[in-house]
Parts: sequence; structure tokens; C-alpha cells
Amino acid sequence: MKLSDFDYPLPEELIAQAPVTPRDASRLLVVPPDAPPRHAAFTDLPGLLDAGDLLVFNDTRVIPARLVGRKPSGGRVEILLCEPLEGGLGRRWRAMGQASKPIREGTILEFDGLAARVDQVEGEGFYVVTLDREGRDLEAALGRAGRIPLPPYVRRAPSAEDAERYQTVYARAPGSAAAPTAGLHFTPALLERLAARGVLRTAVTLHVGPGTFLPVRGDSIEGHRMHGERYVVPAAAAAAVADARGRGARVVAVGTTSVRTLESAWRDGAVQAGEGRTELFIRPGYRYRAVDALVTNFHLPRSTLLMLVCAFGGTDRVLAAYREAVADRYRFFSYGDAMFLPQRAG
Repeated sequence: MKLSDFDYPLPEELIAQAPVTPRDASRLLVVPPDAPPRHAAFTDLPGLLDAGDLLVFNDTRVIPARLVGRKPSGGRVEILLCEPLEGGLGRRWRAMGQASKPIREGTILEFDGLAARVDQVEGEGFYVVTLDREGRDLEAALGRAGRIPLPPYVRRAPSAEDAERYQTVYARAPGSAAAPTAGLHFTPALLERLAARGVLRTAVTLHVGPGTFLPVRGDSIEGHRMHGERYVVPAAAAAAVADARGRGARVVAVGTTSVRTLESAWRDGAVQAGEGRTELFIRPGYRYRAVDALVTNFHLPRSTLLMLVCAFGGTDRVLAAYREAVADRYRFFSYGDAMFLPQRAG
């Protein structure tokens, strides 16, 4: 497979620069396995699910992970906290960094009262750093010194609104450098409607890092390696998935991060509870085991996220749906519209 197999033309004006209001006012492209795509509203989602279906959310919480500060020399430095290496808001993190001159091991970086020591230079812009605090003290320091890490295709500075809107309403576990954006469409009222219909829900946690979004280099995708991301599957979530599958109900992943968590935790014929770190690269040819349907946003051309969706729904079917979305002026990427992709009938 070639990277160019996952390309599609996208006018720049279709890249959403801000969220819609309210959250669930987004559009939803429904892509059945055996019929043409049809246009709907995200608020139509309850009617697309059956009583007993299980929605699996990623309850990670985005932190103000972008830090701009100074090196001891006074030179400007910027880092993005990508992955907590101790779980939660610990001291040690994998980070991306940039400065006018190389960032060296042992350097102490200052960010408005928050200090970070560079412990290791990993290469390709990645570092291991140790912060001078953890837990709630770190959360407070990031709230003061950090910025919401909007994706680079959102070509504006983050606003006060983004602190709320680039976060799901059910976000719980802090640690992500990017939002699980399929979940941004859900509101408390929509969750209540889903529950009233008999749709069940559970949550896993995957702290989203920039590795999910890093480009594939070269035209062959076979040698691409995903950067690791930490996940947790609670015992209750593993039991809920097992129960749904035992009843013949659908497991509906909300977003690609929930997909990667469930598929990474699949062992011995079931999703296993526990913690882990995944580098799973899902592309066409992969056999899904844990997921029956997918709610997802529209992803960048040539991205690993688009490859994951193509592996789930079939490359021709998915790219045809993307062309339909472009023709009908859907909004793309993090603050854009969504797609419902069932794998089989409920």
C-alpha cells in the first residue's frame, strides 16, 4: 500500500476553524455497508443505534500541554507535553520541543514558574523531561503557564472558549495533548436521549499524543511506526464489552482512540482490563475483533487515522464517503462534522 492511496482533495475553506454551537449541531454522514451515504444531523445518532448497543468513550482530559518559556541563556523554547511516563499528572513526560538552538540534556527550562529538566534527547524533536511538581500542583501550574494545544490546522491562537470546547463533556482523566474529537459532539442532553433509548455506555482512557497525527514519511506505509500512547481499560469497561458481545449487541467506538484502546487490549478472545502502552498501527488488512461500529470525525489526507477508518469500512467505501462530504461542504477535522460507520447490522 502507498501513502498516495489515502489521499483526497480538500478545499482549505472546509477545515473547521471553530466549533459549532451547540456541540451537537454538527452534521453526521451515515455510511451503511451496503447503501450510499446519507446525510443526517448528529442529534439523529440515537435513532441509528439499538437498545443494548454499547457506546465506548475515551474519557481522557486535555491539559494545557503547550508551554512557551526560556532556556538559561534567555533563548525562547517551546515544548508540548505528549505522554505522561508515570501515569496521570506525574513528573516525567515525553515531550516535543523546539528552540532556536539545540536543546541539550541537563538543561533547565523555565515556564512562568514551572521548571522542566531535560533528561534525554530522543531525536526527531522528542525529549524526556522531568517537571518540578506533580499531581494537583502540576495541574495548577499548567493552568497558569500552559496553553490549550490546538492542532496546527486551526490557524488562530486558542481562546477562552477553546478551554471548554476542545474538551468532551465527560472528560475525566487529565493527560492528553489532543482531544478525542469524535466525542466533542456529545452534550448531556444527547447522552440522556441515548440512555432513554436503552443505549449503554462505558469509558476507557487513552492519553492522546501527537504521534497519532505525525505524518507518514515516504510513499510506503509499511515502515511507519506509531509513537506509543498510554491507555487504561477499567474492569467495568471490559465487562461491558464482554456483555455486549455475549448478547449480540454492537460495540460502538466513539473515535479512533477508543478503537485503538479496545483493539490493543484484545487478548484471548476478549478485551482485557488493565493498563498498557500501544503502538498499534491499524491499516487496511487489519482484522477488527472488538469493534462493530464507529463514530468518527473526518481525518487528514494521508494520515494514519484515515488508514484506520479505511481498515474498518473499506478504503473504496470510506474515500467515496469523503468525496461525498467534500461535495456537500461538510466541515473537516477536529472542530468539524462526523461520520457514523456501522460494520454490520444491529
